[in-house]
Amino acid sequence: MTTTARRPGAVLDTADWPALTAELDAHGCALTPRLLDPAACRGIAELYADPALFRSTVDMARHRFGSGQYRYFTHDLPGPVAELRAALYPRLLPVARDWAARLGRPAPWPDSLAEWLDRCHAAGQDRSAQILLRYAAGDWNALHRDLFGDLVFPLQVVIGLDEQGVDYTGGEFLLVEQRPRAQSRGTSTVLPQGHGLVFTTRDRPVRSARGWSAAPVRHGVSTVRSGLRRSLGLVFHDAA
Repeated sequence: MTTTARRPGAVLDTADWPALTAELDAHGCALTPRLLDPAACRGIAELYADPALFRSTVDMARHRFGSGQYRYFTHDLPGPVAELRAALYPRLLPVARDWAARLGRPAPWPDSLAEWLDRCHAAGQDRSAQILLRYAAGDWNALHRDLFGDLVFPLQVVIGLDEQGVDYTGGEFLLVEQRPRAQSRGTSTVLPQGHGLVFTTRDRPVRSARGWSAAPVRHGVSTVRSGLRRSLGLVFHDAA
């Protein structure tokens, strides 16, 4: 399996981070440049067929999470998955720290992803939270948060592995934010193949009459109308 000729880290180095950060501040989510070419997307999607790579499989309908299926990787992540996660963490860290400062919260995240994961494991969050998701026609994902324990990194990333309008229809990524003393606001995003969508894990800072307030956010996926929609979810804390 290969990634695009330019490694994800190199692509992220040339991304317009001020613009991406402004999108995160304004909407709670932002698209990255293309991180994976179509062949690499197919290669990652096809990993789903090898159960030895995963610690568990979740049938969403059984748990009333929606409809569809996903699998959690073991800690022995395939190379491209580990590389993507490692490349993204240091670039999201300044946003995480800035948001914590605005909300008057501690920022416990060290410079190193490995050190942060060691802290998660010491606190009992020692299971991998990296996932491959599969949605067929009629499947959807209920609004939720990927928290998994007390230690939380406030941003995560989902990467589209199929092309909307070609491989599937429907299946937009949904973000619903509860505004302070206002009605909820929804954002719908088409996830381009190979691109990452950075989005808030739990809440994000929004201006209010008293300064900064935390706006709770949940995410999900709208109903897939046809075809097969697959994606890779990268979370920067581990699960209890």
